[in-house]
Amino acid sequence: MLQKLYSWAMAKAEHRHAEAWMATISFVESSVFPVPPDILLIPMALASPEKWFRLAMVCTISSVVGGYLGYAIGFFFMDTLGMAILDLFRLTDTFHALKPMVDQYGVWVIIVKGATPIPYKLITIAAGAFHFDLMKFTLASLIARGVRFFLLTFLLWKFGPGIRDFIEKRLMWVMLGTVAVMILGVVMLKFI
Repeated sequence: MLQKLYSWAMAKAEHRHAEAWMATISFVESSVFPVPPDILLIPMALASPEKWFRLAMVCTISSVVGGYLGYAIGFFFMDTLGMAILDLFRLTDTFHALKPMVDQYGVWVIIVKGATPIPYKLITIAAGAFHFDLMKFTLASLIARGVRFFLLTFLLWKFGPGIRDFIEKRLMWVMLGTVAVMILGVVMLKFI
């Protein structure tokens, strides 16, 4: 099954509309969608490593623009739509724990959490709900998402063929490692 999913993602990554799909996923993941854009970004960067910079730029910009939707949800609709989204992803307790951290560390919380596997939608919705300065939010989001996507695509460009061979030969272990990192991100939410 994993091999079929990987093959499907690689095929989509080479499709002529792949970049638009990646941008769409990156946009909606920032506010409501549970799947990160990495599902297309990684295979696209592996399929066309020479496009690493463009792919990272598209993913970063669409994620930050999508972050404005999350910010608006938190700012205008926190009691209804915002809480429904956080409840759906079991992020309500973490949301409440973020307030003192945002008050104390501000931009740094958005930068650190926006670059980690912690769901970015939590950060965008919380920033809006806490009425965090929009310009600071934008700057922090650009840094956080840029670091994440540019570093990932750069590494895939630099070590692409070796990484692709490694992934294809050890797909089960790569997927288990990815899931472990995601779980670690969720566990970190409980302690941060």
